[in-house]
Amino acid sequence: MLALAIFVVTLVFVIWQPRGLGIGWSALAGAAVALATGVVHWHDIPVVWHIVWDATFTFIALIIISLLLDEAGFFHWAALHVVRWGRGEAHVLFPLIVVLGAAIAAIFANDGAALLLTPIVIAILAQLRLSHTAALAFIIATGFVADTTSLPLVISNLVNIVSANFFAVPFDRYAAAMVPVNLVSLAATLGVLWLYYRRDVPASYPVATLPAPASAIRDPLVFRAAFPLLVALLLAYFLTAPFHLPVAIVAGVAAAILFALAVKSPVIRVRKVLHGAPWQIVIFSLGMYLVVYGLKNAGLTDHVADALVWLGHRGTIVATVGTGVLAALLSSVLNNMPSVLVGALSIRQAQDITPLTRDLMVYANIIGCDLGPKFTPIGSLATLLWLHVLAGKDYRITWGQYMKVGLVITPPVLLVVLLALAVWLPMIS
Repeated sequence: MLALAIFVVTLVFVIWQPRGLGIGWSALAGAAVALATGVVHWHDIPVVWHIVWDATFTFIALIIISLLLDEAGFFHWAALHVVRWGRGEAHVLFPLIVVLGAAIAAIFANDGAALLLTPIVIAILAQLRLSHTAALAFIIATGFVADTTSLPLVISNLVNIVSANFFAVPFDRYAAAMVPVNLVSLAATLGVLWLYYRRDVPASYPVATLPAPASAIRDPLVFRAAFPLLVALLLAYFLTAPFHLPVAIVAGVAAAILFALAVKSPVIRVRKVLHGAPWQIVIFSLGMYLVVYGLKNAGLTDHVADALVWLGHRGTIVATVGTGVLAALLSSVLNNMPSVLVGALSIRQAQDITPLTRDLMVYANIIGCDLGPKFTPIGSLATLLWLHVLAGKDYRITWGQYMKVGLVITPPVLLVVLLALAVWLPMIS
């Protein structure tokens, strides 16, 4: 009960952020209390750091790359192209925006897609003079797809990195398993979003009022460097996979190269970019995961492991769907970052299940922790930050309004994706 109480209080402060208190300091305070009370021990610190360091620094590197490209006008340029491809037909633009969000989420992680693309989409929609209701359909679609299509690569979500490292899943093996599943998730997401918002999307929109995409480019050097750099970055992930090189090193090198180019730029504010990088995530990752490790020490993962063993003895489909739904529910209540570690520790503790079932549970846990946060606003920090960005743009969404949408849209997508995993993974194993 003490471990649970420390976790709940820590999570409340992380979500609440009283007086602007950084999420890292709240998590660190929770870890300090857990250490002081014996819920966790000093020898647990290197164990937890080994789990989180790669994900943490990969995330920071990707955010720095994203912020630099955003300063150069890369994402605004891409969005303007997509809007022009819609040819003034909103029923064409809607799926194009969703696909753009999915592409950005795959390469720049879900946080990059939600936090960088959303303000740009809002600005463009304002130029198109769409109604508030119509604009909200596009905006929510952008935020939703950022998480539901953050499955394909290890670097597409912090959850993916933590789990892949925990179970030593190579980058190429992970992609082989999850890229096809992510395509199913994209199709399901698009279908569900369109069914929900089709009446809010107008028949047409003006294209002539939009500026030329080239006008969005603020720094030509960094902009031109983006394309070969991103291609080289993706290739490097796959080429270094057999050598088990941490993805943080690969992403860090790319961030350093782009930063070196940006330093020479007369328009990119590199100090602003460095200041905007999520350094608090470093402290948060270690602190929050130490608090979660206290739950493991207190026996929570033993109970979850027993539930997984029960699911594992009832066939691969039940095991996959059950694990994914359990992870989604935990993520929606406990936040997905702590939940993925709870799930991973529990899967490792689960005994007497087949290797295929274990693999299915590993990927199902990731899916549940990627999609589960869409049930509630507290499911992920990215969602909380996304809501904050929207509030700053005069799009205020209450928790009730969010959950009304999330509880309708998320379950069918989650179920379809888990079933796709249950069918696909045995075929390639």
